[in-house]
Amino acid sequence: MTKPTNIHLWIPELFLSKGGIQVFSGFLLEALKTLYPQANLSVALKNDTADLVDQNVESIDNLQIYCSGKIASPFRTLFFALQLMRLAIAQKPKLVIITHLNFAPIAFILKKLIGTRYIAIAHGVEAWNIQNPLIKKSLHAANLILAVSHFTRDRLCQEQGLSPDKVGVLHNTFDPKNWEITTKPKYLLEKYRLRPEQKTILTVSRLVSSEQYKGYDHLLTAMPAICQTIPDVHYIIVGKGSDRDRIEKIIEQNNLKNYVTLAGFIPDEDLSDYYNLCDLFAMPSRREGFGIVYLEALACGKPVLGGNLDGAVDALCHGELGVLINPENPQEIAEAIIQILLSKHKNQLIYQPDLLRKKAILTFGIEKFQRTLSNYLSIFLD
Repeated sequence: MTKPTNIHLWIPELFLSKGGIQVFSGFLLEALKTLYPQANLSVALKNDTADLVDQNVESIDNLQIYCSGKIASPFRTLFFALQLMRLAIAQKPKLVIITHLNFAPIAFILKKLIGTRYIAIAHGVEAWNIQNPLIKKSLHAANLILAVSHFTRDRLCQEQGLSPDKVGVLHNTFDPKNWEITTKPKYLLEKYRLRPEQKTILTVSRLVSSEQYKGYDHLLTAMPAICQTIPDVHYIIVGKGSDRDRIEKIIEQNNLKNYVTLAGFIPDEDLSDYYNLCDLFAMPSRREGFGIVYLEALACGKPVLGGNLDGAVDALCHGELGVLINPENPQEIAEAIIQILLSKHKNQLIYQPDLLRKKAILTFGIEKFQRTLSNYLSIFLD
C-alpha cells in the first residue's frame, strides 16, 4: 500500500486577524484539501490558538493543526520555529509551503539538514526591500516562489536577483458565494441618509500609517474637484486604525464633512452590502501586492478604479475589468471618477454588472486558483 503524502503548510494566522495573507492562506488550505484528499496535511499556525481553530475548522482525519497562539509573545517565534523543525524531522514532508517569507529561513535550514523541498508565497510589502541576509539566501534556495501578482514577482526578481523562471504567479482568489449583485441596501441608505440615485464611492482598507499607500488620502484630495461636478457625491471609507485622526484632519481641511463618512470597522458578513451600496469602488493604491477587495467589488458587479503602479494591474487585468490611473495624481483620479460616475468612461464593461462578475469569476475564481496551483504542485507531488 502506498504511503500517504505528507504536506506541511506554515501560516502566520487564519483567524486572529483578517488581511490579504490570511485570506490567501485560507483558500490555499481549502485548495490543498480538495486537490490532495488522501494526503496528510499538517498546518502550523503561529498566532492562532486551538480554541479559535476549533470554532472555525471542521475536523477531518488527515488534517492536523498545530497552534502556537497561547505561547507568550516574547517566546512564540522561537517556540514556533522549533515546532516547525520538530514536525518536519519527524514527518519528513514531501513538500512545505510557507505563506510568509519570514518563515523561509526555517525551511532553508531543513533543506540543508534533511533535504526538505519548499515553496514560498510572496504577497506584497513583506516581499520588497528585503534586507535580512538569511531570508535572501532562503529565497534563492527555495524550490519555487509563488507571487500573487506579476508586480510582486517582477519587483522581487529585480531586487533579489532571482530568475523569473524560479518565481511563478498564483493570483489571489475569492468565493463568489459571499459576494452577490443586489440593489442598494435600504438599511444602509437610511443609516447614511443617502438617496438610491445618489452617487457613492467606496474604499475598504485598514486605516494605519503603514497602509497609506492604499490611496484614500489622494482620493480625499481629489474629492473637492469631484464635488464641483457631482455636488451630491458621497465617499464612504470602511476600516479602522490609527490613521483615522490624520484622515479626519484632511476631511476638515478640505471642507468635506458633508461628503465623507468614516464607517469604521464592518464585519465580513456585512461587507457585501457596502459594495452593493456604492456606484464605484475606488482604491488608487501605489504599493498593493494584489488587492482582494478589487475582486470582491467586481463580484458585486461594481465599477472598480485602481492604481497603475502595483498589483492592481493584475487584479483589473490591465484595465479590462476596471479603470487604472496614476495613483499619485489627484487630478487624474478626479477626472476618472467623474467619468465613471457619469457613465461616460470608454470601458463599457464596467457598466455591465453580470458580465463583469462572470469575467471576474472566470479569471480569479476558486476553480481557476486550484487549476493554477495544481499545475505548480504537480512537479513536486504527482
